[in-house]
Amino acid sequence: MKTIIVTLTLIMFSLAMQDMQAQNDSIPIKTERLETLKQKIIEEEKEGLKSELERIQMRLDNKFITQEEADKLKKEVAEKRALNIENRIAILENKTALEERNNNNYSSIELLGNGKIVNINVNHDDEKDRVFDKRTTSDLVLAAGFNNVISDENSLDNSDFKIGGSRFFEIGWAWKTRVFENSNWLRVKYGVSFQFNGLKPTDNKFFVKDGDLTQLEEFEYDLDKSKFRSDNLVFPLHFEFGPSKKTEGADYFRYNTSNQFKIGVGGYAGFNIGERQKLKYTVDGDKKKDKLKSDYNTNDFVYGLSSYVSLGGTALYVKYDLNPLFKDPNIEMRNISFGLRFDID
Repeated sequence: MKTIIVTLTLIMFSLAMQDMQAQNDSIPIKTERLETLKQKIIEEEKEGLKSELERIQMRLDNKFITQEEADKLKKEVAEKRALNIENRIAILENKTALEERNNNNYSSIELLGNGKIVNINVNHDDEKDRVFDKRTTSDLVLAAGFNNVISDENSLDNSDFKIGGSRFFEIGWAWKTRVFENSNWLRVKYGVSFQFNGLKPTDNKFFVKDGDLTQLEEFEYDLDKSKFRSDNLVFPLHFEFGPSKKTEGADYFRYNTSNQFKIGVGGYAGFNIGERQKLKYTVDGDKKKDKLKSDYNTNDFVYGLSSYVSLGGTALYVKYDLNPLFKDPNIEMRNISFGLRFDID
């Protein structure tokens, strides 16, 4: 009980001293933000004190130290934490005064939870104020890999399309927002992407549109290349899970997921914006190239499921169209893609 009273007395004395100093400060400050940061420092030191007191008590309970030694250690850690509060708040107030006096041209003194100064940066006049809590970030998304289709008549083991030759590519922009205020274990990732799904038929075939039907038929000449591509504009949405590293400064904090394990689960929806077919062949020694554009009876609305697993900026990526590639009464073929995804900050 005596130790607890000493601890509380030291903390309250430290707070009183800081309040008096703040009242005498004639330099204008951003009061609300400063008070928030002060309270954060106090809470951190109180949590640290609690942990240290628990460890000392555990040593006492296990008879590693005597009651007299325990009381002495508790007093020492209480004094240390009270001084930490006093020093850290003094640094914060001095930094705030420095910024106000120099029109925010100085920043930022970064503090770890143990009160150590780890970095001091000086800003130029044209640099913007740092955002205290940046909950939303954005990045460029690139993905590429293999594409094929699955249907009742076409499986990956017995496909009408070349496994290695049929590919997909995706490029887009994504935003990532932290869901919870004080935790970053769950993020929502959303954005816009262009998806290009390619199919290369086997056995010298190509797609032919006949009314409402779109079917594979054999070409009259030997094809050097037969490629069908559908282009989509989609709006992906993923829930991203995984750990992150928290970085704190005197006037900001950030959650960083770089080089961290991440899992994204979600899907996409959008529109088909075009399809085309490219044929290369030779007739009597002359090389021919046909570029055919048509709607090929593809579905206008596209939607599907997608997921990624990554470490850092590179991820294994899979997506699957829930909508058939072609409208009724055609065979229900659905695109499926495997590849790598890159989220570039």
